[in-house]
Amino acid sequence: MKNKTENDNAARQSMFWVDQVAREVLEREEKLDRGIKTFRTEMGLGASGVPHVGSAGDGVRSFVVHLALKELGAKSEFIAFSDDLDGLRKVPIGFPQQLEKDIGKPVSFIEDPFGCHNSFGAHVSSLLADAFEKIGVEFILKKASEEYPKGTFDREITDILNNWKEVGKIIFSLTGQDKYLQQMPFMPFCEKCGKVNTTVATKFENGKIHYSCTGEFIGKDSKGNKIMIKGCGHVGETSVRGGKLAWKADFAARWRALQINYEAYGKDILDSVKVNDMICRQVLKWEPPVHSFYELFTERAGKKISKSVGNVFTPQLWLRYASPESLRLLFLKKLGKSRVVDIDAIPAYADEVDELARVYFGKKEMKNLRELAHLKRLYEYVLFLRKPKEEPEILLQYGLLTNLFKIVPEREVVGKILQKMGHVPEKISKACEAELGRRLENALNWTTDSEGEKEMEIQLDDNQKKALAQLATELKKDWSEKELEARFYAIAKENGLQARELFSAAYQVLLGAPYGPRLAMLILAIGRKEVAKRLEKVE
Repeated sequence: MKNKTENDNAARQSMFWVDQVAREVLEREEKLDRGIKTFRTEMGLGASGVPHVGSAGDGVRSFVVHLALKELGAKSEFIAFSDDLDGLRKVPIGFPQQLEKDIGKPVSFIEDPFGCHNSFGAHVSSLLADAFEKIGVEFILKKASEEYPKGTFDREITDILNNWKEVGKIIFSLTGQDKYLQQMPFMPFCEKCGKVNTTVATKFENGKIHYSCTGEFIGKDSKGNKIMIKGCGHVGETSVRGGKLAWKADFAARWRALQINYEAYGKDILDSVKVNDMICRQVLKWEPPVHSFYELFTERAGKKISKSVGNVFTPQLWLRYASPESLRLLFLKKLGKSRVVDIDAIPAYADEVDELARVYFGKKEMKNLRELAHLKRLYEYVLFLRKPKEEPEILLQYGLLTNLFKIVPEREVVGKILQKMGHVPEKISKACEAELGRRLENALNWTTDSEGEKEMEIQLDDNQKKALAQLATELKKDWSEKELEARFYAIAKENGLQARELFSAAYQVLLGAPYGPRLAMLILAIGRKEVAKRLEKVE
């Protein structure tokens, strides 16, 4: 009971953004007095292309708010909602040409081109579910293809269609888009051609929606070429379950029907969120959820990460190179800052998780108490509130591992080197052994895959180069560690150097840093001949 009370007090006093949001949700709901018993956080997944890190980020942010609500004693759920009734507007990069014939159709009505799921939409949704499982996110999956047909949104659709002119004015006032001043914000599924993006709803009467398949839009084929997609011209009618709401009203319906209390959003859908907030409040008479705004991830060239332009960096790819905790850290740091996401950015996040562990267990002194509290709380959320009782057995600098793998690309050998260097205990627990294996595999993958394998810029003077050349020659002899250690000082003196200048030169070449563990031990652990080859390459 004491620990539970302490946790509650810490959460209520914390200034970390997740805790602030959770408190805001609870305090606002108390004022609204809507009788909500279960609080729900949510993320929406567009099911028309491969989920990227941004998609996973939406989920992680909503998931941790759900965890914070639970820590404060509330009953809470996290919902991942798949928008799998959205129409396919372009063939995603890497998908087969056969999808071109299905452009304009709801993705859940399209056959999975890979044959492993019952639809294209289900295939894409499964990729995010797989990422969530690997990251450690627990979620309730809801699909538009299931919720619309069973009537979850019947009441919301009816209210929106009965007030469609007001909805159109809201959309126009906030975005300048006049499309919905002439047509309803609902897209029926054409019963003739199966498309959804080309239908135009014009009348709602006696529970029936009248429409014509006369719209058109510009899509993209499998090569990225623009193509005009036109409706088939069919005129028909359907029920409120025979289509889906347009994006500009879909969020609002979902928020009221599912009673969502929190959802984060990125810069790319800022206008849609503003529109849906107003529709939810003014038309559906339901206070929309609390939001967090975040900046988008970008590639190093400055473009946003996007499945539509082929620069998708997936959660699965990140996890090939680093831990789930490092990916969670990417999502949970300052939300208002745009961040570069590529293979070269990963080592810094891996190291930062270790640095947070040092701060958390008092291994790094922090004079600013507010910053200390912030970093400790960040670390707890990086661990998804599974608060550790003991310091991790191993904390290894990512750069050390990758530099060792550049010299000796074998996991077992590098593991032994780390033990001899004192970074890994001789006797380790099974959990520690598994963690070491994971770190070695990640770093080896990074070293193998990244362009960062190119040689670092090494700054050595002529005397240092001569000393390293002499050392390379002498390493062909058999030395004990003690004999080799003594020889370093002699070589340095013979080349007009201080011993530290020779050590610095050797560390730069071997580890990519100006310092390191005992040099003789490191050389013997790597192997004299291997080190000699490395030193001989210095120009």
